Amino acid sequence: MWWQGYSEPGSGSDLALLTTTARRDGDHWVINGTKTWTTKAHWADWCFLLARTSNEDRKQQGITFILLDLKTPGIEIRPIILMDGLHETNMVYYDDVRVPVENTVGEVGKGWGIGKYLLAHERMSGGSLGPHKKLLSQLKSIAADGETSGGAPLAEDPDFARKIAAVELELKTLEAFTLRSVVALSRGGDLAGQAPGSEANIFKIRNTEIQQRLTELKMQAVGYYAQPYLYAALTQGWNEPPIGAEYANGCTPNYLHFRKVSIYSGSNEIQHNIIAKAELGL
Repeated sequence: MWWQGYSEPGSGSDLALLTTTARRDGDHWVINGTKTWTTKAHWADWCFLLARTSNEDRKQQGITFILLDLKTPGIEIRPIILMDGLHETNMVYYDDVRVPVENTVGEVGKGWGIGKYLLAHERMSGGSLGPHKKLLSQLKSIAADGETSGGAPLAEDPDFARKIAAVELELKTLEAFTLRSVVALSRGGDLAGQAPGSEANIFKIRNTEIQQRLTELKMQAVGYYAQPYLYAALTQGWNEPPIGAEYANGCTPNYLHFRKVSIYSGSNEIQHNIIAKAELGL
Protein backbone atom coordinates (compact mmCIF):
# COMPACT_ATOMS: atom_id res chain seq x y z
CA MET A 1 0.00 0.00 0.00
CA TRP A 2 1.13 3.55 -0.81
CA TRP A 3 0.41 6.82 0.94
CA GLN A 4 1.37 10.37 0.06
CA GLY A 5 3.68 12.60 2.07
CA TYR A 6 2.47 16.09 1.23
CA SER A 7 0.97 18.07 4.13
CA GLU A 8 3.13 19.35 6.96
CA PRO A 9 2.29 21.05 10.28
CA GLY A 10 2.97 24.46 8.74
CA SER A 11 2.01 23.79 5.12
CA GLY A 12 -1.19 22.02 4.25
CA SER A 13 -3.33 23.82 1.73
CA ASP A 14 -0.35 26.07 0.83
CA LEU A 15 1.80 23.06 0.10
CA ALA A 16 4.65 25.01 -1.49
CA LEU A 17 5.65 26.21 1.99
CA LEU A 18 6.84 22.71 2.90
CA THR A 19 10.04 22.50 4.93
CA THR A 20 10.92 18.79 4.81
CA THR A 21 14.37 18.62 3.25
CA ALA A 22 16.24 16.08 1.15
CA ARG A 23 20.02 16.65 1.17
CA ARG A 24 22.18 14.87 -1.40
CA ASP A 25 24.86 12.64 0.11
CA GLY A 26 26.54 10.58 -2.58
CA ASP A 27 24.01 8.15 -4.05
CA HIS A 28 21.41 8.91 -1.37
CA TRP A 29 19.01 11.58 -0.24
CA VAL A 30 19.04 12.28 3.49
CA ILE A 31 15.50 13.31 4.47
CA ASN A 32 14.56 15.29 7.58
CA GLY A 33 11.20 16.77 8.49
CA THR A 34 7.62 16.03 9.50
CA LYS A 35 4.49 15.14 7.51
CA THR A 36 0.98 15.25 8.92
CA TRP A 37 -2.54 14.01 8.06
CA THR A 38 -0.96 11.01 6.36
CA THR A 39 -3.95 8.76 5.81
CA LYS A 40 -3.36 5.03 6.38
CA ALA A 41 0.41 5.50 6.86
CA HIS A 42 0.27 2.90 9.65
CA TRP A 43 -0.78 0.30 7.07
CA ALA A 44 1.36 1.44 4.15
CA ASP A 45 4.54 -0.13 2.76
CA TRP A 46 5.78 2.78 0.64
CA CYS A 47 5.11 6.47 0.28
CA PHE A 48 5.72 9.17 -2.30
CA LEU A 49 6.62 12.51 -0.79
CA LEU A 50 7.61 16.02 -1.69
CA ALA A 51 10.81 17.37 -0.15
CA ARG A 52 12.78 20.56 -0.66
CA THR A 53 16.13 19.88 -2.30
CA SER A 54 17.11 23.52 -2.91
CA ASN A 55 16.00 27.05 -2.04
CA GLU A 56 14.91 29.04 -5.09
CA ASP A 57 13.29 32.41 -5.75
CA ARG A 58 9.85 30.86 -6.22
CA LYS A 59 8.61 28.61 -3.43
CA GLN A 60 7.25 26.10 -5.97
CA GLN A 61 10.78 25.52 -7.31
CA GLY A 62 13.39 23.32 -5.67
CA ILE A 63 10.86 20.65 -4.62
CA THR A 64 11.58 17.03 -5.56
CA PHE A 65 9.26 14.01 -5.78
CA ILE A 66 10.76 10.96 -4.02
CA LEU A 67 9.64 7.36 -3.43
CA LEU A 68 10.34 5.97 0.03
CA ASP A 69 10.24 2.49 1.57
CA LEU A 70 8.62 2.86 5.01
CA LYS A 71 10.85 0.13 6.44
CA THR A 72 13.79 2.51 6.08
CA PRO A 73 15.43 3.36 9.45
CA GLY A 74 14.69 6.80 10.89
CA ILE A 75 10.92 6.88 10.25
CA GLU A 76 8.48 7.20 13.16
CA ILE A 77 4.69 7.04 12.68
CA ARG A 78 2.39 8.39 15.41
CA PRO A 79 -1.42 8.15 15.29
CA ILE A 80 -3.80 11.11 15.07
CA ILE A 81 -7.21 10.20 16.52
CA LEU A 82 -9.93 12.17 14.76
CA MET A 83 -13.11 13.49 16.37
CA ASP A 84 -15.07 10.50 15.04
CA GLY A 85 -12.86 8.33 17.26
CA LEU A 86 -10.98 6.59 14.46
CA HIS A 87 -7.27 6.20 13.81
CA GLU A 88 -7.13 7.03 10.13
CA THR A 89 -4.38 9.64 9.86
CA ASN A 90 -0.89 10.04 11.30
CA MET A 91 2.09 12.23 12.00
CA VAL A 92 5.24 10.90 10.31
CA TYR A 93 8.70 11.98 11.43
CA TYR A 94 11.85 11.64 9.31
CA ASP A 95 15.21 11.70 11.07
CA ASP A 96 18.20 11.36 8.70
CA VAL A 97 16.29 8.88 6.52
CA ARG A 98 18.54 7.68 3.70
CA VAL A 99 16.84 7.05 0.36
CA PRO A 100 18.57 6.03 -2.89
CA VAL A 101 18.73 8.88 -5.40
CA GLU A 102 17.38 6.44 -8.01
CA ASN A 103 14.02 6.70 -6.17
CA THR A 104 13.60 10.23 -7.54
CA VAL A 105 10.62 10.64 -9.88
CA GLY A 106 11.16 13.13 -12.70
CA GLU A 107 13.76 15.87 -12.54
CA VAL A 108 15.35 17.08 -9.32
CA GLY A 109 13.67 20.31 -8.23
CA LYS A 110 10.68 19.77 -10.56
CA GLY A 111 8.47 17.73 -8.24
CA TRP A 112 5.89 20.49 -7.81
CA GLY A 113 4.39 19.79 -11.24
CA ILE A 114 4.04 16.08 -10.47
CA GLY A 115 2.40 16.79 -7.14
CA LYS A 116 -0.07 19.23 -8.73
CA TYR A 117 -0.95 16.69 -11.43
CA LEU A 118 -1.71 13.99 -8.85
CA LEU A 119 -3.71 16.38 -6.65
CA ALA A 120 -5.89 17.40 -9.60
CA HIS A 121 -6.83 13.77 -10.21
CA GLU A 122 -7.31 13.19 -6.47
CA ARG A 123 -9.78 16.08 -6.33
CA MET A 124 -11.71 14.73 -9.33
CA SER A 125 -11.81 11.19 -7.93
CA GLY A 126 -12.12 12.16 -4.25
CA GLY A 127 -15.77 11.25 -3.99
CA SER A 128 -18.02 8.95 -5.96
CA LEU A 129 -21.51 10.28 -6.54
CA GLY A 130 -23.04 6.83 -6.02
CA PRO A 131 -22.91 6.97 -2.19
CA HIS A 132 -24.42 10.47 -2.33
CA LYS A 133 -27.37 9.14 -4.30
CA LYS A 134 -27.77 6.23 -1.88
CA LEU A 135 -27.79 8.57 1.13
CA LEU A 136 -30.25 10.92 -0.59
CA SER A 137 -32.57 7.98 -1.30
CA GLN A 138 -32.34 6.86 2.33
CA LEU A 139 -33.02 10.41 3.49
CA LYS A 140 -36.17 10.59 1.36
CA SER A 141 -37.34 7.25 2.77
CA ILE A 142 -36.74 8.40 6.35
CA ALA A 143 -38.67 11.60 5.71
CA ALA A 144 -41.57 9.78 4.03
CA ASP A 145 -41.95 6.74 6.26
CA GLY A 146 -39.73 7.01 9.32
CA GLU A 147 -39.84 10.41 10.96
CA THR A 148 -42.66 12.83 11.65
CA SER A 149 -43.06 16.56 12.23
CA GLY A 150 -46.16 17.82 14.00
CA GLY A 151 -47.84 14.42 13.59
CA ALA A 152 -47.32 14.33 9.79
CA PRO A 153 -44.50 12.68 7.80
CA LEU A 154 -41.36 14.79 7.80
CA ALA A 155 -41.50 14.86 4.00
CA GLU A 156 -44.62 17.04 4.28
CA ASP A 157 -42.80 19.67 6.29
CA PRO A 158 -42.27 22.50 3.76
CA ASP A 159 -38.93 23.60 5.16
CA PHE A 160 -37.43 20.11 5.22
CA ALA A 161 -38.87 19.26 1.80
CA ARG A 162 -37.25 22.41 0.41
CA LYS A 163 -33.87 21.37 1.84
CA ILE A 164 -34.15 17.89 0.29
CA ALA A 165 -35.09 19.36 -3.09
CA ALA A 166 -32.19 21.82 -2.96
CA VAL A 167 -29.52 19.19 -2.23
CA GLU A 168 -31.00 16.86 -4.88
CA LEU A 169 -30.78 19.65 -7.45
CA GLU A 170 -27.16 20.33 -6.43
CA LEU A 171 -26.33 16.63 -6.79
CA LYS A 172 -27.89 16.37 -10.26
CA THR A 173 -26.02 19.50 -11.35
CA LEU A 174 -22.72 18.09 -10.07
CA GLU A 175 -23.35 14.82 -11.88
CA ALA A 176 -23.93 16.65 -15.18
CA PHE A 177 -20.80 18.76 -14.62
CA THR A 178 -18.74 15.63 -13.84
CA LEU A 179 -19.90 13.77 -16.95
CA ARG A 180 -19.17 16.79 -19.12
CA SER A 181 -15.68 17.10 -17.62
CA VAL A 182 -14.92 13.39 -18.06
CA VAL A 183 -15.96 13.55 -21.73
CA ALA A 184 -13.74 16.59 -22.30
CA LEU A 185 -10.73 14.92 -20.66
CA SER A 186 -11.25 11.56 -22.37
CA ARG A 187 -9.67 10.48 -25.63
CA GLY A 188 -11.15 12.53 -28.43
CA GLY A 189 -12.38 15.23 -26.06
CA ASP A 190 -11.44 18.90 -26.17
CA LEU A 191 -9.01 18.46 -23.26
CA ALA A 192 -7.77 14.93 -24.06
CA GLY A 193 -4.40 14.11 -22.55
CA GLN A 194 -4.43 17.09 -20.18
CA ALA A 195 -4.61 17.10 -16.41
CA PRO A 196 -7.87 18.43 -14.97
CA GLY A 197 -7.75 22.19 -14.49
CA SER A 198 -10.33 24.23 -12.64
CA GLU A 199 -12.76 21.34 -13.16
CA ALA A 200 -10.98 19.52 -10.32
CA ASN A 201 -11.22 22.52 -7.99
CA ILE A 202 -14.92 23.04 -8.73
CA PHE A 203 -15.71 19.36 -8.28
CA LYS A 204 -13.82 19.21 -4.99
CA ILE A 205 -15.76 22.16 -3.57
CA ARG A 206 -19.23 21.09 -4.65
CA ASN A 207 -18.70 17.39 -3.94
CA THR A 208 -17.56 17.95 -0.36
CA GLU A 209 -20.28 20.52 0.33
CA ILE A 210 -22.93 18.04 -0.81
CA GLN A 211 -21.37 15.26 1.30
CA GLN A 212 -21.56 17.45 4.37
CA ARG A 213 -25.05 18.71 3.62
CA LEU A 214 -26.47 15.19 3.27
CA THR A 215 -25.06 14.06 6.62
CA GLU A 216 -26.36 17.26 8.24
CA LEU A 217 -29.85 16.62 6.90
CA LYS A 218 -29.81 13.03 8.14
CA MET A 219 -28.85 14.23 11.61
CA GLN A 220 -31.68 16.76 11.46
CA ALA A 221 -34.18 14.16 10.27
CA VAL A 222 -33.33 11.54 12.88
CA GLY A 223 -33.24 14.04 15.74
CA TYR A 224 -32.13 13.00 19.21
CA TYR A 225 -31.77 9.33 18.20
CA ALA A 226 -28.77 10.41 16.12
CA GLN A 227 -26.87 11.45 19.24
CA PRO A 228 -25.69 8.07 20.64
CA TYR A 229 -22.17 7.44 19.38
CA LEU A 230 -22.45 3.82 18.22
CA TYR A 231 -19.68 3.37 15.69
CA ALA A 232 -19.54 -0.32 16.60
CA ALA A 233 -23.07 -0.65 15.21
CA LEU A 234 -21.61 -0.15 11.73
CA THR A 235 -19.16 -3.04 12.05
CA GLN A 236 -19.69 -6.61 10.93
CA GLY A 237 -21.03 -8.89 13.69
CA TRP A 238 -22.86 -6.19 15.68
CA ASN A 239 -26.02 -7.81 17.06
CA GLU A 240 -27.16 -5.47 19.82
CA PRO A 241 -30.59 -3.83 19.54
CA PRO A 242 -30.37 -0.29 18.12
CA ILE A 243 -31.20 2.83 20.09
CA GLY A 244 -34.14 4.18 18.16
CA ALA A 245 -34.59 3.29 14.50
CA GLU A 246 -31.92 1.15 12.84
CA TYR A 247 -31.17 3.90 10.31
CA ALA A 248 -30.10 6.15 13.20
CA ASN A 249 -27.04 3.96 13.83
CA GLY A 250 -23.89 5.68 12.66
CA CYS A 251 -25.41 9.12 12.14
CA THR A 252 -23.05 10.88 14.51
CA PRO A 253 -19.76 9.19 13.43
CA ASN A 254 -20.63 9.72 9.77
CA TYR A 255 -21.48 13.36 10.40
CA LEU A 256 -18.19 13.90 12.23
CA HIS A 257 -16.22 11.97 9.61
CA PHE A 258 -17.40 14.20 6.77
CA ARG A 259 -16.42 17.43 8.53
CA LYS A 260 -12.89 16.89 7.24
CA VAL A 261 -13.66 16.46 3.54
CA SER A 262 -13.73 20.21 2.87
CA ILE A 263 -10.17 20.42 4.23
CA TYR A 264 -8.18 17.56 2.71
CA SER A 265 -6.75 17.72 -0.83
CA GLY A 266 -6.51 21.47 -0.34
CA SER A 267 -9.15 23.28 1.70
CA ASN A 268 -12.22 24.61 -0.10
CA GLU A 269 -11.14 28.17 0.70
CA ILE A 270 -7.89 27.59 -1.20
CA GLN A 271 -9.84 26.01 -4.09
CA HIS A 272 -11.92 29.19 -4.35
CA ASN A 273 -8.71 31.23 -4.54
CA ILE A 274 -7.30 28.99 -7.28
CA ILE A 275 -10.48 29.32 -9.36
CA ALA A 276 -10.52 33.10 -8.87
CA LYS A 277 -6.93 33.36 -10.12
CA ALA A 278 -7.10 30.83 -12.95
CA GLU A 279 -10.54 31.63 -14.36
CA LEU A 280 -11.26 35.20 -13.31
CA GLY A 281 -7.75 36.63 -13.26
CA LEU A 282 -8.21 38.03 -9.75
